[in-house]
Amino acid sequence: MDERATGTETREAVDACRQALPAEFDGGDLAFGFDGIVDNVRVMVETRHSPSAFDRLETLAALRDRVNESLAAESSLTVEWEQEGTRTGGHACHLARTFDELGAATTMVGTYGQPPTEPFSTEFADSTLVSVGEPGYCDAVEFDDGKLLLVESGDAAGLDWPTLCDRLDPDELATYLDGTDVFGVGYWAVTSALPSLVASVVAETWERQASPPDILFFDPGDIRSLPAKTLREGATRLAEANETVPVTVSANRFETEALASTLADEEGDCLADAAETALDALGVDRFVCHSASRSVTVSETGTAIVEVPRTDSPAMTTSAGDHFNAGYLVGDLAGLSDAACTVLGNASAGRFVRTGSTPTYGGIREFVDVSLDRF
Repeated sequence: MDERATGTETREAVDACRQALPAEFDGGDLAFGFDGIVDNVRVMVETRHSPSAFDRLETLAALRDRVNESLAAESSLTVEWEQEGTRTGGHACHLARTFDELGAATTMVGTYGQPPTEPFSTEFADSTLVSVGEPGYCDAVEFDDGKLLLVESGDAAGLDWPTLCDRLDPDELATYLDGTDVFGVGYWAVTSALPSLVASVVAETWERQASPPDILFFDPGDIRSLPAKTLREGATRLAEANETVPVTVSANRFETEALASTLADEEGDCLADAAETALDALGVDRFVCHSASRSVTVSETGTAIVEVPRTDSPAMTTSAGDHFNAGYLVGDLAGLSDAACTVLGNASAGRFVRTGSTPTYGGIREFVDVSLDRF
């Protein structure tokens, strides 16, 4: 429990969001990079009754127990799974999909195949799709208490500034970014050189643009597997980019705690402490942390803590964080406060988790409207 969170603060944030939220979303122009993933959405089988009927393995804890039992028995483990669908994934796809639904213009610079292949070319036919490599693949296994992602990163893993320049002229990249409101990038966990790549993009293309993006939005992903040296060097590069364009870093609880403990050797007593530590260590304008219980935004204006409405029956959890980011950016584009943006992030993620579908603006507004009843 985050001792600094209060129901009163959450209700005030939700009420402020309801009052400030525009009746219609004006859209905008957003660019995203630099990944591209094909997600195979799967569930694991606990008991098979027939070729078409089975009980699913409902929790990660149950999978852990099976692993532990096999280790104790010094035996191999076989777990059957079923594929429930295929969709495009990764930071760029999840964010662009949501903003396409909201009526914004989107540009995607990532790994979609040469030339862009299915399913990217069809799903994002209305976006400006710029491919700089071959896609990765992810088996996303859904559980009631979380997810297991088994990832083959594709060409995004080795992407850095020299490689990007070999595949896309910097002047052309500047043209794609010019006039956009937001440039969102992810994930550091996949592209280990991402902070350096972002800093180089800013240094080499911002002056070539008449109207560069006002916001650089950075999603690190699950960076717990990255070496401490990589994290420290990356933090320095993000701070360099922040000197030219305001950088917002958005991470989940575990990523936030990893950044705080690695970069500052401090974990803090609660989520807000960890977020404040991460902000100071990264040297960026704003740090956002989202979790299943509460979300936090830290900036020069202070710390906003907003509780999250919970559900015991999620329809989909994979990419909930990306949908939080999309909702947060909707609030940012509308000029809302940090607290109100955090409420919108929770609403977008909450709507997605409950329906498994990309939320509409009306759906996000409706979720905000009923949120007061949950606190």
